[in-house]
Amino acid sequence: MTSLTVNGERVDVDRPDDTPLLTVLRDALGLVGSRFGCGQGLCGACMVLLDGAPVPSCDTPLWQAADATVMTVEGLAADGPNPVQQSLIEHQAAQCGFCISGIVVRATALLDEQPDASSEDVAEALERNLCRCGTHQRIVEAVLAARAVTA
Repeated sequence: MTSLTVNGERVDVDRPDDTPLLTVLRDALGLVGSRFGCGQGLCGACMVLLDGAPVPSCDTPLWQAADATVMTVEGLAADGPNPVQQSLIEHQAAQCGFCISGIVVRATALLDEQPDASSEDVAEALERNLCRCGTHQRIVEAVLAARAVTA
């Protein structure tokens, strides 16, 4: 049994220690906002915050999250869209939406750490997040617009 805090709620999970955190979130806890993309931690679709740091949950084993705090895209929207989510909506920055949950998580972490992030900072932070639709520029612009709300 592994204990962790997910979106502010303490949970006990009865899964093998090497189970990917993404599998636990989606299958055991029903939190399907984080997506399975590449399975190797390269595309960013499965990004979550682990003790405040963005990590790919597809290649993070459950044992690494033991007694840690995990925040998913669902947790970021517990009280309605967070500033990054709202800005992505307002700027129509998402097309298919597959990558957006990981982008929201990573961009939120960036703005929490660096509220005055430049466009270069945003682009660098989102470099590992693959958007197959090619809306990168609109996504960067939306994240920059969210700075004013988060500051």
